[in-house]
This record gives sequence, C-alpha cells and structure tokens, in this order.
Amino acid sequence: MLKAADRVNVEEHFQSSHTNNWAVLVDTSRFWFNYRHVANVLSVYRSCKRLGIPDSHIILMVADDMACNPRNPRPGTVFNNANEQINVYGDDVEVDYRGYEVTVENFIRVLTGRLSPSTPRSKRLLSDEHSNVLVYMTGHGGEGFLKFQDAEEISNVELADAFEQMWQKQRYHELFYMIDTCQAESMFQKFYSPNILAVASSKVGEDSLSHHVDPKIGVYVIDRYTYFALEFLETVEPGSRKTMGQFLRVCPKHQCISTVAIRTDLFPRDPDKVPLTDFFGSVRNVEILTSTIQLDNVTVARDDGEYCR
Repeated sequence: MLKAADRVNVEEHFQSSHTNNWAVLVDTSRFWFNYRHVANVLSVYRSCKRLGIPDSHIILMVADDMACNPRNPRPGTVFNNANEQINVYGDDVEVDYRGYEVTVENFIRVLTGRLSPSTPRSKRLLSDEHSNVLVYMTGHGGEGFLKFQDAEEISNVELADAFEQMWQKQRYHELFYMIDTCQAESMFQKFYSPNILAVASSKVGEDSLSHHVDPKIGVYVIDRYTYFALEFLETVEPGSRKTMGQFLRVCPKHQCISTVAIRTDLFPRDPDKVPLTDFFGSVRNVEILTSTIQLDNVTVARDDGEYCR
C-alpha cells in the first residue's frame, strides 16, 4: 500500500491538466525581400521539432517558398545566418499551408477548428483542454494589425476573439503567443481569455528590426528578436530546466534595438517556474516509485473491445 504522501503525488500526477503540446507557426509575408520572415518561422519550427513536438502536432503556415525561389542560389535551402550553419528548411520540413493558402480566414479556422469536413488531419489543430499551444507569428505589422500576403490583415481584436473561441471550445489548457513584427505589442493588448502568456518583439510605436544581410543573396536573413530567441533555444535540451521566465528576458534593448514586450496578467503561473519545454517541447514528467501502487476502479479496454475493471 502507498503512504499518504505517495498517494497525494500519484493523484496529482493523474490529475495534471497538461498532457500534450501543439504549435501553430505562421509566416504571413511573401516576396523574395521578405526572405527573413520565412527563415524566422522555420527557425522556430526547427526548435520545436528538436525539442520533441512531432510534425503531427505542428501546423506550419508559410506564405512563400523561398527554398524553391528562382533567385535562391542554393535551391532547397533556407539559412537564417550568413555563415550558412543551419539549413532551417532541412530534409523533412512539412508545410501544412503554403502560398495563397496562408490567409486570415484559414488561420482563424485552424485556431477555432471550423474547417471543412474534407480537411485532412495534417491541416487541423486537434488540440483539447489538456493542450499547451504555442502560436508564433511573423510578418509586417502596424498598430493593431498584422498583414497577410500584402493583401489583407488580421486585427488584434480578431485575434483576441479567436483565442476566446479556443478557450470556450476547450481547445487549449495554456497558450503562449509569440510575435515578431513592428509594433508587435499591440497584437496582444486586446487579449482577454485566461491562461495566455505573450511576448512581442517591439512595443507600440517601435519598429522590429532585421539582424543581418547575407551578401550572397542580397537580403536580410533573419529578424533580431527571432535571432536571439533562436540563439537561446539552441542551448536548450529536452530535459532542460530553463524556464519561460528566462526566455521572456531574451533580447534586451541593446541587442534588439526595439523593446521586447511581455504580458503575464492572464497567465496564472509564475513564468520563472514554468519549464520552457511546457510550450517548446513535448516532455513527460515521469516519477519512479519503489513502492507498489494500488489503483482502484480503473477501467481498461481489452483487445476484444470489451472493458474490464
């Protein structure tokens, strides 16, 4: 039999509300001169996969195909550094929405689950009330909006309402919103749903700046905030004890030039006590006990489809 303390620990383990992770990663810009935005989103995609989130739990939306652009002197590659150390396009990238599929309507439909019945599972966010969801967005924006494809825009009110629909429909347990664009702070100012933690690359009235140019292709290859965020994520391993609080302090003003903004009032936990892998990874906490656990009234499905206790 279990001691009282052990029984409490077991009950807490089985009552844990966070059981799975999802990521929605969105680049909203097209055209060659926006190469850096594609590199931004692919950099975050690479980090999520490296830390344990499988492709089946990542919705990747990329508005332009820089890897196959005729101006790309290295076909099939996207680099986020002029030194070409990391090909963030890789050999196994799975883009779920590409080109003109990246629209405000499709993005909101993905978040809220209001998709056509014919939509394949790979294009669906199949999260639930136990899911921690990471939403990353990059592109061109202004106060209160983010442009999609230079043709339309999503407002901060529309985004806030989409997250509220997610909460009402039990599509997330906790949500981390991360955005790299000009005046990025304005995109989370209208949020009102619970359990949301947010970070933005710039305050209202500030531009979010690029990091450096690759002279071989003639364009900027990554934005400053995402560059330093990726630099931090590269030091994280699946079993890391680094926290969201540490991540929120990435890229101080002397590095970003812009001022990183955060919002924590909707999030009930202390970010300094939240493991980074709660959002960027897919790690399960396992506790090994030396004593025997007796589980009462447990229903198990047998191979023949019957249930037994």
